[in-house]
Amino acid sequence: MRNDEWSDETWLVSGGRPEAPGEPLNAPIVPASNFELDGGVLYARTDTTPTWHALETVVGGLEQAECVSFASGMAAVSSVFALLPAGAHIAVPADCYQATEGIAAEGEAQGRWTVDRIPTADTDGWIAALPSADLVWVESPSNPLLEVAELAKIAGAARKPGALFAVDNTFATALLQRPLDLGADLSVQSATKFIGGHSDLLSGVVTTRSADLVARLRRSRTLHGGTPGALESYLAVRGARTMALRLERAQATALELAGRLADHDAVHTVRYPGLPTDPNHQRATQQMRGFGSIVSFELGSYQAAHDAVRRTRLIRHATSLGSVESTMEQRAALDGQEDVPPGLIRLSVGVEHVDDLWTDLRHALA
Repeated sequence: MRNDEWSDETWLVSGGRPEAPGEPLNAPIVPASNFELDGGVLYARTDTTPTWHALETVVGGLEQAECVSFASGMAAVSSVFALLPAGAHIAVPADCYQATEGIAAEGEAQGRWTVDRIPTADTDGWIAALPSADLVWVESPSNPLLEVAELAKIAGAARKPGALFAVDNTFATALLQRPLDLGADLSVQSATKFIGGHSDLLSGVVTTRSADLVARLRRSRTLHGGTPGALESYLAVRGARTMALRLERAQATALELAGRLADHDAVHTVRYPGLPTDPNHQRATQQMRGFGSIVSFELGSYQAAHDAVRRTRLIRHATSLGSVESTMEQRAALDGQEDVPPGLIRLSVGVEHVDDLWTDLRHALA
């Protein structure tokens, strides 16, 4: 149980630890699939293990909610879509994360649901979809265009009875944005990213304040086999202990790099909600506690971006994000991202020294 007197930073360090005398300071890795039947846990896929119970305690405590953990971010996303009835109608972002769009498109092709695709920043479009949608799925900030949705306005509008409002909060994390406080039913994160923070695990989490949704998510996890591994959960908890420190450093560096990129002759557009000139700045300021560590910027052509991501020596040319090392990639080069501007590069800023990163970027853009 979280101590309400503690800050988020303290909770991340202290939450979820064993408390009985003689127990280890850290929740141990428990590599077991089966347990004695007289105990509280019977079978790992059905119940829990001490390792991923610790992860759920830490993450859930941040949002004063219950957390259900999964084997990957996409397992978490899939579990939410699995809650839908046959013939459902859903609304997803037009610039949706490509794997989430893949789930939406596959279900649409199979006749399991119909889909509206709405630009992330189009508040009127989201509100118009609410009366008929069984699931409204929003990413904010979005991937990779970093658009910001007005979450409280969307949550506060009239919607279909029983409809779910879910927010992919991976880019912001619960440290910078609280979808549940803004009216969402479900907050989803890829724990692979900022929670883990070291590019060494796959994990996903869903938080909610609805006991009914917790039960349904756990049942979905059990039936579809999306349970997290003991080692991955241990690494995610260890990563969460330093998430506030990592994010504070990376976010400050991202703001500085975004400003420098905006002044560079080779850069046509910088997308970062922390810049006062960014069209999403006001919205982000109203609902976020910070602007995150992801910066997207556009060069003049596909070839320019192709060359730039291969010229860096410090920044790694790799996908994913939210880790201690900085990474960047050309999003239009990926399958399913053909609608992304061809010269767009998504930069995930790590914890390296800002001047070293800038030297590397200048070299890549020269």
